[in-house]
Amino acid sequence: MFNKKDWFNEYDKLKWSKVIISNVLFLFMLIILSELSFSVDAGQQALVLRFGSASRAVTEGLNLKIPFVERIIYYEMRTLKEQIGVGAASKDLQAVEAVVAINYHLKDEDIITIYRTLGLKFKERIVDPAIQEAVKAATAQYTAEELITKREEVKNQIQLNLAERLQTNHILVTEVSIVDFDFSQSFNVAIEAKVTTQQEALTAQNKLEQVKFEAEQKIAKAKGEADARVLNAKAEAEAIKIQAQAITQQGGRDYVQLKAIERWNGELPNQMIPNATLPFLNLTQ
Repeated sequence: MFNKKDWFNEYDKLKWSKVIISNVLFLFMLIILSELSFSVDAGQQALVLRFGSASRAVTEGLNLKIPFVERIIYYEMRTLKEQIGVGAASKDLQAVEAVVAINYHLKDEDIITIYRTLGLKFKERIVDPAIQEAVKAATAQYTAEELITKREEVKNQIQLNLAERLQTNHILVTEVSIVDFDFSQSFNVAIEAKVTTQQEALTAQNKLEQVKFEAEQKIAKAKGEADARVLNAKAEAEAIKIQAQAITQQGGRDYVQLKAIERWNGELPNQMIPNATLPFLNLTQ
């Protein structure tokens, strides 16, 4: 006997089976489509691996690959930064703790070689050890004091050492910075004492220069006053000489009388000698 209820149950089961199969096929197609293509961002390169072997390197944009056969590894091609601390020793065997930062990037054309030789952990395998060696090699060429006074020269030496080491591994160094140099406590105390001594010596020298300058000023002033007195004496002697010449020349008596008149206060003597001539009046002329 026909059972309508059973028929509807079978229909529902068939209907839901079709829905499930359709969804599975749709998801499978999405997975296939996602496996067919991949995109590479700007500043990156992608390495395509086929069964684990480096096949090709591709640049930014949308690219195709073989689903389930090829795998993608991404490399950052923009400038990378690494900062680490390095324990080293100076030329005079002082302990030095240096903090160094470097900027570097991978060679664009060498991605396949980099993967084959260094893999993805090139920073841990190559960059960090190279920084350690480059810093230690550079600091060993300078005394502890020179590491402070010749900081720029030391930085250039570190960059040169590091660039030579990393270039052979297809890594280019663009900049090196010395973030910090730290020395032992005893060395810091010695440097501080030396700076204090130099400052005190400079202060004493400045005081000596000041005393010397003041003494030179006094000498110059005394010399100036002496020169002025000499000039005044010469001027007075010249004046006396001119006056003497005026007296001995014709009209000298008149000159003497003129000088006497200039000095006369205008008063006549209280007593006069009989038949004496009044002062400054020559009645015989």
